[in-house]
Amino acid sequence: MRPPSMPPPPGMRGMRPLGPRGFLTEEEKQNRPKVSAALLKRIAGYLKPYVFQFTLVFIALAVSAVLGLFPAAITGRIVDEIISDNSSIKTLAILLVLAFVVLSLSQIISVLEQYINSWISQKIIQDMRNQMYDHLQQMSHSFFTSEKQGDIITRMNSDINGVSTVISGTLTSIVSNILTIATSVFYLFYTDWRLAIVGIIIIPVLILPTKAVGKKRWELLSEAQEKQDVMNQHVDETLSVSGSMLVKLFTREKAELKKFKEINSDVTSITIKEHRAGSWFHVFLGMFIQIAPLLIYFAGGFLIISRTDSSLTVGDITIVVSLVNRLYQPVRMLLNLEVDFVRSLALFTRIFEYLDRPLEVTSPKNPLCPDLSDSSIEFKDVHFSYGRGKEVLSGVSFRVPNGKMHAIVGSSGAGKSTIIGMIPRLYDVKSGSVSVANIDVRQYDLSYLRQNIGLVTQDTYLFNGTVLENLLYAKENATMEEIDAACKTANIYDFIMSLPEKYDTVVGNRGLKLSGGEKQRISIARVVLKNPKILILDEATSSLDSISENLIQTALEKVMKNRTCLVIAHRLSTVLAADNIMVIENGVVSECGTHDELLDKSEHYKELYETQFRRVLEHEIQSHLAHNPQENLKN
Repeated sequence: MRPPSMPPPPGMRGMRPLGPRGFLTEEEKQNRPKVSAALLKRIAGYLKPYVFQFTLVFIALAVSAVLGLFPAAITGRIVDEIISDNSSIKTLAILLVLAFVVLSLSQIISVLEQYINSWISQKIIQDMRNQMYDHLQQMSHSFFTSEKQGDIITRMNSDINGVSTVISGTLTSIVSNILTIATSVFYLFYTDWRLAIVGIIIIPVLILPTKAVGKKRWELLSEAQEKQDVMNQHVDETLSVSGSMLVKLFTREKAELKKFKEINSDVTSITIKEHRAGSWFHVFLGMFIQIAPLLIYFAGGFLIISRTDSSLTVGDITIVVSLVNRLYQPVRMLLNLEVDFVRSLALFTRIFEYLDRPLEVTSPKNPLCPDLSDSSIEFKDVHFSYGRGKEVLSGVSFRVPNGKMHAIVGSSGAGKSTIIGMIPRLYDVKSGSVSVANIDVRQYDLSYLRQNIGLVTQDTYLFNGTVLENLLYAKENATMEEIDAACKTANIYDFIMSLPEKYDTVVGNRGLKLSGGEKQRISIARVVLKNPKILILDEATSSLDSISENLIQTALEKVMKNRTCLVIAHRLSTVLAADNIMVIENGVVSECGTHDELLDKSEHYKELYETQFRRVLEHEIQSHLAHNPQENLKN
């Protein structure tokens, strides 16, 4: 809110193009939200807890609007005092002091209003962020695999931050402008109704050309921006490391320069048009605005000279001119009310669209937390598809007895990762059931179920913190003895101790300061610290060096003891160690059995063995012989 003052005529303040703020784009017009009582009521629900604070803001705006009349009134009184025969220095001094006091009081009220307004908007943003974050955390894993991460961050940050502008800008501006117009019009007619009519008639004549030319300038600016984007893309593509090399190799320098000159010429031409349109309009509007106050002076002067109204004074004419200038900005902003209203509703609609996403995976009303001394796993005729796409799993059935280790093998895209994701309910079945300890996982308390399942994936994720902070993510109250033991089990303890800052070493974003093997072993230590009843592994180590591979394999063998384990196998040694092997083909378990049994009866398994496991086995043998040359000589 601006402090009340006596603004100069609009032309003297310098005109700015309304820009995108004053107009809706074609996309905004097509996608404007549907206004409904339910939507407005929902938005009001976020404002309701702060009714008292809003009341203070509106009171402050009302007081400020009334105080805004005083500068004009005092100026008129000063003019009358100066030309009066009975003028006195004392009266003039009192009026000047009064003007200073009013302006100072107005400034103080403005600061208080802005503080309260800012406090309200930030509190509402805080409430909405908390609600959004809580809701998104409860979304199923499929939501995060299908939605763009950038869209999620935009909803959390840009969209919710935009609410601040709606609360502290749009809403307050509407109330402030209405109060300013109401008080100014009242005092205009109180001063002189004839001059008030003249002044009010002039306002649309000033504003409508401004809006028309502003729209034209915006169209030119939009066109220039589009051309600028084309030029930026051209520069980015041809002057990047790879792009510049390609240009050189194909000797396209002259062709690319010609193309750049054409784009640059278009940008320059449109920008000149935009500046030209604005300059001529400023000249015209500046001349017109200088005439506008003269019309009021002419009308007032005519009334005084013709003695039509003996009560009218020069001070009254001055008051009318000041008040008409005071009306210009609020009226112009209220003409943009539709644009502000549509964009505000669109902002809330985008936020609500995320908040209204259904929570597909939740705990039941009466969740179970049974004893998991028996941690067997069973799939019964499980069907699953992502959205409305093709079925990924089509009737999968198998059982992993308590304390046993079963391996899953299959080609890429067969549904292996989907199967292991259903046990901790990252996804829920479309039909059929997944059970742990003979109880459907959908009957469990979700947190309890996941606390008893350890999952080590091939894509290890570490937070950008210290080694210790990443380990404590599994068990925040773990003792250092427990942490040391978990790291020793995962074969990472010696490496951590070799670091200058040991457990306080920062691992970097996604653990980029560590090698793949080091990250994997830290993730294994994290699972050991969790001490789950069920262990699920996506055992991908093909991209690691042989030393890291052996360390991880040794660590996994320790972790898997006395636990029910389900492993997506990539190594022949894991397959051979499994109590049972399941072959997944086209979303179904096509064969089950031991390695030898499957080689005899399953053509698909035999193909997997020839293309995957044998190659990995040969790699393991070569790595082993490379580190044990004496055995190579014996052979």
